Amino acid sequence: MKSGKVYLVGAGLGQVDFLTVRAARLLAQADVVLYDALADVQLLALTSGTCKHIFAGKRGGQPSTPQAEINQCLVQCCQQGHQVVRLKSGDPLVFGRALPEIQALLQAGCDFEVLPGISSALGAPLLAGIPLTEKAVGRSFTVLTGHQPAQLNWSALSQLDTLIILMGTRTLPQIIRELIAAGKTVTTGIAIIKNAGRPQQQIWSGTLTTIEKQIEQLTLSPSVIVIGKVVELAILTSSAMPVLSQTTIMITRAAEQASEFSRLLQADGATVLDLPALEIGPPSDWSPCDRAIADLGSFDWVILTSANGVKFFLDRMHTQGQDLRSLAGVKIAVVGKKTAKTLNNRGLQADFIPPNFVADSLVDKFPETLSQKRILFPRVETGGRAVLVEELSAQGATVTEVPAYESRCPETFSPEALAALRSQTVDVLTFASSKTVKNFYTLITRAEANGLQLLENVAIASIGPQTSISCAQFFGRVDIEAEEFTLDGLSNAIKRHLTQ
Repeated sequence: MKSGKVYLVGAGLGQVDFLTVRAARLLAQADVVLYDALADVQLLALTSGTCKHIFAGKRGGQPSTPQAEINQCLVQCCQQGHQVVRLKSGDPLVFGRALPEIQALLQAGCDFEVLPGISSALGAPLLAGIPLTEKAVGRSFTVLTGHQPAQLNWSALSQLDTLIILMGTRTLPQIIRELIAAGKTVTTGIAIIKNAGRPQQQIWSGTLTTIEKQIEQLTLSPSVIVIGKVVELAILTSSAMPVLSQTTIMITRAAEQASEFSRLLQADGATVLDLPALEIGPPSDWSPCDRAIADLGSFDWVILTSANGVKFFLDRMHTQGQDLRSLAGVKIAVVGKKTAKTLNNRGLQADFIPPNFVADSLVDKFPETLSQKRILFPRVETGGRAVLVEELSAQGATVTEVPAYESRCPETFSPEALAALRSQTVDVLTFASSKTVKNFYTLITRAEANGLQLLENVAIASIGPQTSISCAQFFGRVDIEAEEFTLDGLSNAIKRHLTQ
């Protein structure tokens, strides 16, 4: 049996962007992850498909996992030879309740390691634009918990420059009374930062006498409270934040295709959740494609309408002993910038790219007469639109369709994505093809009896007209449609919609 080890890992502020590189690596290698209530479920997407996820959350006033049960689980998993990540919000040793777990591991003789994370005590003020130290007004800061105000020395605390209070929203009125009674100036600045570092981040600021009016009847947990003159030095405004910084966007592309779109959205500050709604693989039978490859010289044109078509067709040519020279006498037409780029990356240049990046304009704008032309069309095995083949044939072309790849609906809905929809943290749901719309509908209705109700407050974004038709068919609406039918166009349409 392999040797087990437990890593007590700081998850930081929640988003993947704030996770340390080593923490991400350990999550990818973990056999078991025990995660806290404030550790964002997005982080679980970094684990392998075989990793076991165990919720071990503790929230004030809510049902919590007993500490003894958590200790026992860590020890048992380690003794079974597993690599275990105990994922804690913020930093494990800053109000992280790590000591009881460390003691249990030591007593059981289990190997363990503690990894730091960004504590909300440091990260939340920064993301609110509040400098914790500044000459003259912020020479020091003190971090404390607000659970039991009566046990704190408010006479001493009132003399300090800056106070950072965690877990203090429920007792905030008492904290304010204690500070004022101890001599703190009533005009002292105070800021409350809720959900720091997440798309739902909110900030309230005022003075010790004005803040309570602002937060009446609001649910503030989880929040960080900053009290001191440094609050008046806040340097960031909402206009300085990235345009999508308060937005969570769910992508429904195939897992291997989502990274480029994710990077595009993340560059504008969005939190991105991947929901694989397609599984891409080889066709059920290669023989039609193989016969066409053997007879490539007889075709006038090859039409490729997707990056997947490019990849699988050229890879199959190589498998069949052909190289790019076999296409020397054949012209290539592609649909879409992404398809053209993929082709170019493989060392080939498209002879024709229709305007508007859609297949519907390929026939109308074709650069030569189609009559008596022999066209090879490597395409998805099932689910593709037949209109292109019909229009080419109507113009007198002989079209040979061959399955080059297949896109299937996954068996299950991602648990992390489903949890995000249930918790109403998703702002925009994106679709880049009609097939992803249909598959998403299948997955959500299979996973949840009233699954479509989870989309009531979610904007549905489509990459183009055909995808929009499918959105209207399955969801009854489409809220955002790209003007340019590309991922860049879809990203720009989302930004326009959210800033109107």
